[in-house]
Amino acid sequence: LPHLTPSGTAHMVPIHTKPDTTRTAVVSGVVTFSNPTALHLIKTNANKKGDVLALARISGIMAAKKCPDLVVLCHPVMLSSVEVDVVASESDSEHGETAGGKITITARVTCNGKTGVEMEALTAVMGAALAVVDMCKAVDKGIVVGGIRVIEKRGGRSGDWVVGG
Repeated sequence: LPHLTPSGTAHMVPIHTKPDTTRTAVVSGVVTFSNPTALHLIKTNANKKGDVLALARISGIMAAKKCPDLVVLCHPVMLSSVEVDVVASESDSEHGETAGGKITITARVTCNGKTGVEMEALTAVMGAALAVVDMCKAVDKGIVVGGIRVIEKRGGRSGDWVVGG
């Protein structure tokens, strides 16, 4: 593992010799509700804490910017773009989803730098998901956050990668 020295101690991977390239990562995840109350409040903008989707989006952006403060050994990266999409939808009972509905979160993070932005995109989705949970936990104790994964990576030495491709 590149984060370990020959003696087994953890260290930050040196990146100073790597060239700057445009790098993009896309991550998605889902917040699933156990009952329909939270989704109804979100869709009618009636949650007492405010606009859940807007605040989740902002929380995701802020989380991406704070990634190196949260993830040990993560390089601080000058981000050039953080886009967080937060979409509320009804559940699909044909696919075994609960009747409470869901929020799908997708983050696209881009930089021009020496290291990738997968961790920043993952952190953006988690930050947005945590905001949804925080704002909806009063009406739904059974919220589940899951399915968080990198679905696309572009740039860098290892090249491009898309899930399923």
